[in-house]
Amino acid sequence: MPSPAVVVVGAGPTGLALACGLGMAGVPVKVIDKEERPSMASRALGLQPRGSEVLDRLGALEGLPERSVHVAEFVTHVNGKCLVRLRVGAHATLVNRPVLVNSQAEVEAQLRRRLGELGVEVEWGQKLVHATQDAEGVTVQLNDGEVRARWLVGCDGAHSRVRKLAGIDFPGAPMMDGFLLADVRAPLPFPRDVVSAWLHRDGMLGVFPLPGSDIWRLVASAPADGENIDSHRVPTVLGQALQDHAGIEPPEAWNALWTSAFRIQRRLATRYRCGRILLAGDAAHVHSPFGGQGMNTGLGDAENLAWKLALVASGRAQDCLLDTYEAERRPVAREVVAATSGVTRLVAGDNALARTFRDRALAPLLNLPMAQRLLWERSSQLRTTYRNGPLGRRWPRSWTGAGLRAGDRAPDLPCVREDGSRTRLHGELGPRWALVAPAANGRAFVDVARRRLGGDTAVATLSEPGDGREIMLVRPDGHLGWSGASPTALDAWLTRALG
Repeated sequence: MPSPAVVVVGAGPTGLALACGLGMAGVPVKVIDKEERPSMASRALGLQPRGSEVLDRLGALEGLPERSVHVAEFVTHVNGKCLVRLRVGAHATLVNRPVLVNSQAEVEAQLRRRLGELGVEVEWGQKLVHATQDAEGVTVQLNDGEVRARWLVGCDGAHSRVRKLAGIDFPGAPMMDGFLLADVRAPLPFPRDVVSAWLHRDGMLGVFPLPGSDIWRLVASAPADGENIDSHRVPTVLGQALQDHAGIEPPEAWNALWTSAFRIQRRLATRYRCGRILLAGDAAHVHSPFGGQGMNTGLGDAENLAWKLALVASGRAQDCLLDTYEAERRPVAREVVAATSGVTRLVAGDNALARTFRDRALAPLLNLPMAQRLLWERSSQLRTTYRNGPLGRRWPRSWTGAGLRAGDRAPDLPCVREDGSRTRLHGELGPRWALVAPAANGRAFVDVARRRLGGDTAVATLSEPGDGREIMLVRPDGHLGWSGASPTALDAWLTRALG
């Protein structure tokens, strides 16, 4: 392989996670970013259970849950009346991790630390000037030189230079203008484990607890008169929104740590791949922040792409495996864009009919246990499935006892390693695949898996085996690849999947 095999443009959560996944698999990677140093702005906040799983498999979660706010409840007030109380994880058996609130800067710091352990440092102040590709690789021109790689991946945000150089369209449109936010240090009278929102026909206000003493994020609709709000006035406007919507006068000790004004866009790239150039994260999709799905969707992109690039780079899979990245991840982004757009219209839209539906029909429904369970399992992204993708739809066989189909996320089951030590299934993943096979008759399956996927393929036995359960092969991203009872069938699936 040339060094590096992959150039990653953009050192946000998506780019860093992709680089960590490649580094763990032994793929030489170069990470560049046009900024001179890491951003300290908090930006994205919510880390859903799926996002935590990805960081855990990358070895980048350590210590983060202890430094994060664990949200217990989302409370929504409509026209001054408390209508909805959503308890995080309520009635949801699938969700076994909390929603973590921490700054994007903290998540990026975790990933940079892990990347450093893998021997890779972000190269700051490196601007992508141009890129040309041929049958063998990509020539990447930077502001201070040129580098040759086999693949170029754009994780460089909504205004992606990589996407533009690849000629990939990014259709969509602005959804709403005029939102203000600020991270403030102030003694506000709200519980530190509750996210509160106030919805009114004249606007909305959201209050999020952040790690640290008396630190909060406030988000509100900008004034309807269309006036451009100077950054220095953002805290004043938000303080007025706090008084108008929540009935709380801003305290005198009101210290703004960071402010921003933004408008909501919804866009989705027409393609995720153009030859040897690929897109991930905000370079491929942008959507409303309502629902806290953005950073988590990008982390899912990164994990999915990393193991596929690693197999192709090592020669264990053909180039066509990379086409399954778009086939699996673009439908996920399309669904997220649609869902978050719908939530945004209900929360902050000015349509009177939509508000009536929200207040009189949707709000009572969301207080029901079944509705809360479905909501949390969906927003956690643990329900994400690729069963209709090219690696799943031709293999509808279920894993007896769990009702899984190829492409579904495998549960984090208790297992026993070959040496007899106890573990959990997801703990054996990361850059590796895992084969769950009974010790008595699993050797032939192990031989096939390690010959095709590498000698480090994990092998485990269920701690509590059930009758009739088939052997299963789990992908590095935690999704079921194959299940069955014949080593020949496993070899055939790998041949089809890997090309």
